[in-house]
Amino acid sequence: MLKNRKIIVTGAASGIGKEIVKQCLYEGASVIACDINEESLYDFKRSMDDRNVLHTYQLDVSKYEEVANFFEYVETEHSNVNGLVNNAGIYLAKNIVDYQVDEIDKVLNINVKGFIYFSQMFGKKLLQTQREGVVVNMSSVSGLEGSSDAVYGLSKAGILGLTKSCAMNFSPYIRVNAVAPTMVNTPMMGSIPDWRKEEYLKHGLINTPVMPEDVADTVVFLLSDKSKHYTGATFDINNGGYLR
Repeated sequence: MLKNRKIIVTGAASGIGKEIVKQCLYEGASVIACDINEESLYDFKRSMDDRNVLHTYQLDVSKYEEVANFFEYVETEHSNVNGLVNNAGIYLAKNIVDYQVDEIDKVLNINVKGFIYFSQMFGKKLLQTQREGVVVNMSSVSGLEGSSDAVYGLSKAGILGLTKSCAMNFSPYIRVNAVAPTMVNTPMMGSIPDWRKEEYLKHGLINTPVMPEDVADTVVFLLSDKSKHYTGATFDINNGGYLR
């Protein structure tokens, strides 16, 4: 389904990002996996059979110069890139009244600025030659329904606005869509109390929990030509939990 696709995935060394990379490789794409954790990237690549089509790059998505250097590398080594999954993010599980200034900056720098930097540079690269491509942005149910962590919820709501605006800015060459999952069992969720998880999940109309590979399936669909008529859309993967 993703033959002839070369896809950048941020936050690729764990959780949902890691599953997205695996599914993209399985569907025939080559992937540039980006993460701040170099050791995790190395271990991930070493564990995979598709090493010749899995490339890794360590960077901090919130640092503009590092992202610019990455796209210089892409231009030199992977000039045919045509897909981007903005996935890197952090969640501190804090009440807004408990946030420190540096923590606010960290969440917004990674969860918002990182998406902006990658979208800007990816979009500019493809639009210069009028090449077709796809961007998938990882939002959250928190961006649709609100979050007990207001700063995180703000960041994920902002991604929905970024998605729609980029869909307009990049048309007709680049499609841009968002995925907004409910709680998914990843290391990021370890900081959420069990009572809060249960509160979220009890709203679902489907009892089967959403797993990282389920989110990855949706991302693969959006990267593929099977979703060629979708842009500016949000795919909320939440078992029907927020219909009312």
